[in-house]
Amino acid sequence: MESTGSVGEAPGGTRVLVVGGGIAGLGAAQRLCGHSAFPHLRVLEATARAGGRIRSERCFGGVVEVGAHWIHGPSRGNPVFQLAAEYGLLGEKELSEENQLVETGGHVGLPSVSYANSGASVSLQLVAEMATLFYGLIDQTREFLHAAETPVPSVGEYLKKEIGQHVAGWTEDEETRKLKLAVLNSFFNLECCVSGTHSMDLVALAPFGEYTVLPGLDCTFSKGYQGLTNCMMAALPEDTVVFEKPVKTIHWNGSFQEAAFPGETFPVSVECEDGDRFPAHHVIVTVPLGFLKEHLDTFFDPPLPAEKAEAIRKIGFGTNNKIFLEFEEPFWEPDCQLIQLVWEDTSPLEDAAPELQDAWFRKLIGFVVLPAFASVHVLCGFIAGLESEFMETLSDEEVLLCLTQVLQRVTGNPRLPAPKSVLRSRWHSAPYTRGSYSYVAVGSTGGDLDLLAQPLPADGAGAQLQILFAGEATHRTFYSTTHGALLSGWREADRLLSLWAPQVQQSRPRL
Repeated sequence: MESTGSVGEAPGGTRVLVVGGGIAGLGAAQRLCGHSAFPHLRVLEATARAGGRIRSERCFGGVVEVGAHWIHGPSRGNPVFQLAAEYGLLGEKELSEENQLVETGGHVGLPSVSYANSGASVSLQLVAEMATLFYGLIDQTREFLHAAETPVPSVGEYLKKEIGQHVAGWTEDEETRKLKLAVLNSFFNLECCVSGTHSMDLVALAPFGEYTVLPGLDCTFSKGYQGLTNCMMAALPEDTVVFEKPVKTIHWNGSFQEAAFPGETFPVSVECEDGDRFPAHHVIVTVPLGFLKEHLDTFFDPPLPAEKAEAIRKIGFGTNNKIFLEFEEPFWEPDCQLIQLVWEDTSPLEDAAPELQDAWFRKLIGFVVLPAFASVHVLCGFIAGLESEFMETLSDEEVLLCLTQVLQRVTGNPRLPAPKSVLRSRWHSAPYTRGSYSYVAVGSTGGDLDLLAQPLPADGAGAQLQILFAGEATHRTFYSTTHGALLSGWREADRLLSLWAPQVQQSRPRL
């Protein structure tokens, strides 16, 4: 029997399951749970905590962000900013009109200091000059969005081609030209962190401009990003979220009967790793793309339609990690906000095969200085790609020793004290995440993200909206962000609301 149409056809009421308790899953659950059409709502979360890739940890006597760091574009069009403001989680400065009007173009600010590995500081004027060149070219890449064809397939190749032409016109001595290329290489590494990729050569040029940058000066949560997902959790009825309940297989397009629901049949049955089964009329899948890629062959029964499976394979999903270092005393200036590392003899125009064992740390872009809490001094390093994944395999001691040597080298102070402690993220190793966030890879387009977002069954046969898809990788213009994830969760909740309660006006504006 088909369980579509009026609510009356599902005697016990519509059963909805959300797989994944990150901000997309919590957003969908929050939107649905106050609704009479959905009396039975469960969120199945694989781990012991909610929040997913939003993860704040108490450490170094304060709070550090192991996952999402900033609200990107904190302004009225950003639902994460709006929700954080509603929950009272932002300070006056973050909420100020002035902050909301800043147009960053999505670019990271200039470093306060730039260290070369020879132990010399790099002139900030030279760094600024290279930043202007690099970000000018990044802005140009967005102009291929509606072009009939692109000169090269990837953002990386385009940047290299353009830089090569600039280099030809440089008139300085060879040492300065080499230093300029090394500084540009640092900006490439930074852009890999922003895109969550190993190399900009993997990022497709044509769709790159679809990613939308919202106005506002990127801001942080003084008490932790997870405060946001904690507030969302608290708004759900007790026991809505079931923890440590990893899902093994979603069986769909069936007619499943459960002893607990005599006389009822369900189109979907969600089988967990521990053998428990949950019947449902609708399942909203919000798991990270990295997890979907790894479990594509076993997670859906019957398997996904070929074109959806192909989209999952093609969309990019890489790794960006953080390494936090705590120091007894700061070696940096009081007003320092960003420390750039420049590796001399590197150039974006030369493909250096990464010698992971000995040189993984050369992918490190430098360090963000965290606001000092209670006289605790912490630097947060960022590193992306295969080098970042290699770093995850090392011990804390190895990472600490290695970065101590790096800092002694770049500051020219061989007696620089080692950090007191280290904490790092390991997003690639995390079994239910397998990376950081998505990007549109060479060979894929924004259309693949839309394809991933399409509910099943796709042909309209059988029960409607059995499996819905949410999460950052399903948002065509805000992929890789928390606001993209939140909007996608709302989008899928609204899709269900319009199926079951078309007469109900949506309470929030559609963004």
